[in-house]
Amino acid sequence: MGFTEVADRVWVARYPWFDVNVTLVGGGSGLLVVDTHASGLAAQEVVEDVRRLGAGDVVGVVNTHEHFDHTFGNATLRTAYGPVPIHAHETAAERTVAAGERVQALYAADRDDPHRDEVLATEVVPADRRFSSALALDLGGRLVELVHPGRGHTAGDLVVRVPDADVLLAGDLVEESAPPSYGEDSWPMDWPLALDVALGLTTPASVVIPGHGAVVDRDFVEEQRNTIGIVAETIRDLAGRGVPADQALATGEWPWPAAGLAQAVRRGYEQLPRSQRRLPLI
Repeated sequence: MGFTEVADRVWVARYPWFDVNVTLVGGGSGLLVVDTHASGLAAQEVVEDVRRLGAGDVVGVVNTHEHFDHTFGNATLRTAYGPVPIHAHETAAERTVAAGERVQALYAADRDDPHRDEVLATEVVPADRRFSSALALDLGGRLVELVHPGRGHTAGDLVVRVPDADVLLAGDLVEESAPPSYGEDSWPMDWPLALDVALGLTTPASVVIPGHGAVVDRDFVEEQRNTIGIVAETIRDLAGRGVPADQALATGEWPWPAAGLAQAVRRGYEQLPRSQRRLPLI
């Protein structure tokens, strides 16, 4: 479908593979690309869509976190537009190469995956502009803010705020097309607090762009934050009652299908201090 304008000089393209979003923010000096798709080949389609839009050249890239479906197009964007700066939180930047190599190993072992060859052929390029808390980018008469709201989907999540358009790009802290993804590098007990910070950057009229799925509003983010909070508090309650981690999925009442929460439970139990975990009841 290419890029669709969802606010003043903010365009989103939603690609079928992973239902992932790539966003453009336009300023006087050019375009900022937020997230770059899941392979070098897939990112070539992004480049073609940017050129078809005709809104300017790319002058910078942002990765909302280190996962390959948001970073594997970095090299392709640089091939197309030169050595543009790539921005990410310092933790995400440090982990991009290792995370990419792990994914490539998984694809190498799966000879039936239709995307295997393009993922293996991708050069993994990490961000070279790193920050720890917040960073403002000048796109030429337009400021864009990068904010690390805390740990959630990963330890290196960032959100992108476009103040003059009242837009927030939330990365995978928010997902519309499926329940949020708890991976082995997620922080389920911190995630609700990170979303509280993100919500503090919005207004009732904000446009919110999730990492995957359709564009949403503040009400959607509040609802998802509350549900993620229920997951965290259920983990805390079960651990406090002495329910072993390997029995928590079967014991708890979960707001999403339990099959998708195995990593949330494991990671949540690991993150709780000893004072919040009882010995298993006998």
